[in-house]
Amino acid sequence: MPTPDELVRDHTIYSCVVGSRAFGLATDGSDTDRRGVFLAPTALQWRFDKPPTHVEGPAEEQFSWELERFCELALRANPNILECLHSPLVERIDDTGRELLALRGAFLSRLAHTTFVRYAAGQRRKLDADVRQCGGPRWKHAMHLLRLLTSCRDLLRTGELVVDVGAEREPLLAVKRGEVPWREVESWMARLATEADEALSGSPLPPEPDRRAVEDFLFRVRRASALRALSPEPEPAPTPYTP
Repeated sequence: MPTPDELVRDHTIYSCVVGSRAFGLATDGSDTDRRGVFLAPTALQWRFDKPPTHVEGPAEEQFSWELERFCELALRANPNILECLHSPLVERIDDTGRELLALRGAFLSRLAHTTFVRYAAGQRRKLDADVRQCGGPRWKHAMHLLRLLTSCRDLLRTGELVVDVGAEREPLLAVKRGEVPWREVESWMARLATEADEALSGSPLPPEPDRRAVEDFLFRVRRASALRALSPEPEPAPTPYTP
């Protein structure tokens, strides 16, 4: 059984930068957060000891999921996973990774309203607790909550997930610096949440993701991996991403 680090090193099909750098909100002190997807060889799935569903590392701020787990979370409209699929900063990809990106639309559905809003509600409770206990919120977290709500609203309105905040960069960074009064930030959050709710009924997104298309993709990938184990051939190296 390969070590977790070896699975990431030798079997990554897709990796990207997420967080502030992907959102267009990076400043001089921002970390570089990397996320990836690895394909554990099918032969490993036939053992009693299964390969891990996720691996932290080996580099700092690096986290990877095994393909099946990644697809499961994406079908549930997990916000972090969907943003990983739509990151503009792709660092490593192979043919299987390209096929995964070609399926991005299959993961998008109106379920995103529930998952994004539920995640936002949890973050809002934390901000409110900070205000009660400390007299003010953690402004960086407030900024990212505004970004998430904006992303949710626009996804429901357009059917497309855009990660980079674009023209909203400076207003959001002003929130991060604590330059916007909390009452105005609260009002902004409430407006975005209402607009997301209003966008749901007329959204171009389907009610459910295309689970069948994703399952067919996963089956093909697992089958190809099994066949390679029976007659091994050198695997092509991952190539730089070209949109």
